[in-house]
Formats: sequence, C-alpha cells, structure tokens
Amino acid sequence: RMYVDGESIFYYLTVTNEPLPMPGMPPGEGVREGILKGLYRFKPSGKKDAKLRAQLFGSGTIMFEVLKAQQILEEKYGIGADVWSVTSYKGLYREANDCERWNLLHPGQTPRVPFIAQTLKGVPGPFVAASDYMKVLPESVARWIPGRLVSLGTDGFGRSENRAALRDFFEVDAKHIVLATLNALARENQVKIETVQQAVKDLDINPEKPNPAIS
Repeated sequence: RMYVDGESIFYYLTVTNEPLPMPGMPPGEGVREGILKGLYRFKPSGKKDAKLRAQLFGSGTIMFEVLKAQQILEEKYGIGADVWSVTSYKGLYREANDCERWNLLHPGQTPRVPFIAQTLKGVPGPFVAASDYMKVLPESVARWIPGRLVSLGTDGFGRSENRAALRDFFEVDAKHIVLATLNALARENQVKIETVQQAVKDLDINPEKPNPAIS
C-alpha cells in the first residue's frame, strides 16, 4: 500500500509483544489536556464510599498491572484506589521546573503552580507509581505530589525473560503494587502492620528474595 499505491501511512512491526487492546480516551473535563501535559485520571475507584484511599500511577503497558492491583485493593482490602495514566514524566518535570524557575525570577508576583500540583490538589494519598523504567523517573516529580510517593521501577541488570516474569523479578507487577500500597498506608497508620504482613503471604511474595537492583 505504501510503495505500490503511494499511501501516506505507517506500519509498525513488533516481535514478541503482547496483543493488548488500546483503550479509548475516557470522558471527563480536562482529560485531553491531561493527556497532552502528562497526567490524567484514567479510571476512578468504584468504591466511592471507601474510608481508605490511594492513588496508583501507571504508564504504557504496565497500566494493565495497575488495573489488576486496583481490583485487588478494592475487592480484598476495601481500599478505593484511583488509577492515573502518566503519559510523560519528563513533560511533567519540565513544566514544573519551568514554573519554579519563573517563580524564582519573579519574586513578589503570584507564583505559578505546576500542572501536576494543580491536578493532584486535594487528592488523598498515598501515591504508588509503577513503571517499566527506573524508579528515578517517577521520583523526579515527587516534590510536586501532595503526599507520600512510592516508586516501583526496573532498576537492575537486564534479563531475557517473558514480561510477566520480568515484572515479578523487578517487583513492579500487580501484587507488588498492592503490597506497596498497603505498606504506604501502614506507614501513615491507616492500615495495621499485621495486614501488610499477611498480604506478603497471601500474595506469595518472597521477602528474602535478593534485591533486583544489585542481583
């Protein structure tokens, strides 16, 4: 079609990728702006009356693990977790950093507020970010998040394995997102530590497993 018919199109050839569906843009005010600027609420929690709240960040294909974690947190632990799609940590960081630079150079004027801070204003934490990149990527925007941020990433040496095994190895899959959320809530005295200890067993997580960042 491109060569014979001269059509102006793109073809993407992928090998060993998962056949994952591409979800449509969710309805709601500000979604389009959020997609372009780097952050939007992808799927609010179905537990509107939950006393325990958390926010889950995902990017790209790991979003499916984040959605699994959201379901486990709601059904097993009664935690209302909203899922957010981070389309660009770099974009969020650059815009926030630009705001801080402007504020520095314009003392006495009304400070500019970064988009990420505006978007998350009044949103109850903790915040758990799962990424197929290194932990430092979500951590780059931590200071503009109104609450505790727990970053899960693939720090360490490369491995040749399927995606599920790699995410388990690097501790960024659904069960580790659930554990990170429970632990963050426990550190804020919202969940008993015994609940977290039991979750380690229920989720079949090996607490003595070597740190993937150095193993």
